[in-house]
Amino acid sequence: MCGIAGIVDLEGSRDVDALVLARMAEALVHRGPDEFGYFRAEGIGLASRRLSIVGLADGRQPIWNESQTVGVVFNGELFDHPEQRRELEARGHVFSTSCDTEILVHLWEEHGLEMFERLRGQFAFALFDRRRSELILARDRVGICPLHWAIEDGRLYFASEIKGVLASGQVPARADLRGLDHIFTFFAMPSRRTAFEGISSLAPGTYLRIELPSGSGAGRIREHRYWDLDFPDRGEEYRPQRPETLLDEYDSTFRRAVELRLRADVPVASYLSGGVDSGVVLGVASRVRGTPLASFTVQIASRGFDETPRAQAAARAIGSRNTVVRCDAPRLTAAYPRLIQAADCPVVDTSCAALIDLAGEVRRQGFKVALTGEGSDEALAGYAWFKFHKLLERFDHGAFRPGSGLSYALRRLFSLGHGSQELRETDRLLGGVRAQTEFYFAVSLARRRFYSDAMREALGGHLAYEDLDLDRARMRRWHPLNQSLYVGYKTMLPGMLLSHKGDRVALANSIETRYPFLDEDVIALCARVDPSWKLRGVFGDKYLLRRVAERYVPLETARRPKGMFRAPLVSTFFAERAPYVDQLLSDESLRRTPYFDPRKVAAKRDEYLSRSGASGRRPMAEMGFVAVLATQLWHHLYLGGGLCELPTWSPEALPVSASA
Repeated sequence: MCGIAGIVDLEGSRDVDALVLARMAEALVHRGPDEFGYFRAEGIGLASRRLSIVGLADGRQPIWNESQTVGVVFNGELFDHPEQRRELEARGHVFSTSCDTEILVHLWEEHGLEMFERLRGQFAFALFDRRRSELILARDRVGICPLHWAIEDGRLYFASEIKGVLASGQVPARADLRGLDHIFTFFAMPSRRTAFEGISSLAPGTYLRIELPSGSGAGRIREHRYWDLDFPDRGEEYRPQRPETLLDEYDSTFRRAVELRLRADVPVASYLSGGVDSGVVLGVASRVRGTPLASFTVQIASRGFDETPRAQAAARAIGSRNTVVRCDAPRLTAAYPRLIQAADCPVVDTSCAALIDLAGEVRRQGFKVALTGEGSDEALAGYAWFKFHKLLERFDHGAFRPGSGLSYALRRLFSLGHGSQELRETDRLLGGVRAQTEFYFAVSLARRRFYSDAMREALGGHLAYEDLDLDRARMRRWHPLNQSLYVGYKTMLPGMLLSHKGDRVALANSIETRYPFLDEDVIALCARVDPSWKLRGVFGDKYLLRRVAERYVPLETARRPKGMFRAPLVSTFFAERAPYVDQLLSDESLRRTPYFDPRKVAAKRDEYLSRSGASGRRPMAEMGFVAVLATQLWHHLYLGGGLCELPTWSPEALPVSASA
């Protein structure tokens, strides 16, 4: 992994300030502490901070083709680069490095925009073609690697993280209220919107084609989608006559995905929880490697949240040396400001703070790469809401769908003032009642509980669902379960799991995380199989994976019911209150921001304090309260401070190292 940044003049050929470019890169030094590289020409500048994992000696970026006409700065991994390299060399291309990044410039020479069909891995990159006078900004299929961009004063600024864009000193930090509303709807940031007004996230599976100015004409920006998740039409799903045929196919496909992600010139470790996903990743990786990988486990030191006994049992069975990182409430509270700064947005899931500490321990032990198990639940219906939705569907027969009516009635009953029109519009924007509908509805009740009148007025009735990039016309052709899986790939996966729990917490510690379940072939196979192999009955989640997992992990691990990795919510902050918590939730601080009603927040705060921070009774309500605290903390860190005694983040405070 790396951090990339750049500037493009869309109005002419104004010089790119070398100090500005270096400062943007320096804001990303945690993503790439090993090397700094940059390029400047008339009207364009590219910069890279490199975390060297493949081609350690000769992968400094930007990397160019033989004629120095095509250059690239790259974040990520292209796992099949040896095979791609041999094919390109057979076509006459000459390589000057052993790094995977270099195949990009040669793929562009050979295939142009059709290169995206051949890219396998996790990536975000900026590719500059001098001859065509254009820049391509691209992001991988499912959104593992981030990329953000903004336009200010006729210049386009881009960077792996929003901090890189802000570090230019040219793009102001302002709150996007509609972006913040995503946190209170999905507890994630899943769309092009960010928490910052005017700064966009490049959507997964898309690229920007930027034509630089020519003559008197201004530059042009066009967005293109090169990939989207697809499923067979209902009734045409893959149903092998022999179950063993499918089990063997999934086994070989997943083994290949793991094998590719073990490719590195540095040591590779694995995250391990108590569940089947990370267990089978570790089991397969150890089998492929021929020796057990080291594994790392978080211990949430709170009753009902500790997965370490199950994780350690799996580690012993596989033979893995397991390290446990213990996180109690004070440690989570202390890590939260760093988490918000890493994510560039409010974060609701308190367990993310534990993961930032976990990645830190991985790095301290000398690793740069960790395998992880995200993506299985999205592909194979692992979450509780899929089961609840399956229960509702038991009432449906053909066109008669009382399950949808029951969902609407339940939401209307607990609506806290949600109008019927809003509920119907939500269902329309999701293409119908989806498995996530009731869950997201419960999350969004915090909007009614805590928003100020000014916040509601500023939103003007806008629904976060309007920002989702769903192909509802295609969705109608799919099985209902696949429709819900598609929503998960578009919301929770890129908006939270690959960001707050993935890229940001890992790269804050200079760790690259790799995801075998998000391999292109694994995704395609899971998409085409019959839904009964994903959710068998009501409670048989991830049925296909569990059957295959029996070949690699203990039976109890393969069959263990799904349990989401969590940490206590409100009690995390109220068990032993850090000063910043009370300061951010004070009446004075709440009145300095436009988001929340201080009286409503105070009432809920006093309720929790009267119960000594007891947690877990109403997790959806607690998530909303944590979202208030996280938003206040984000505002303090990025929008001028003044809400608590913590230091703020500022581009002016960034040092520019000698290497930059």
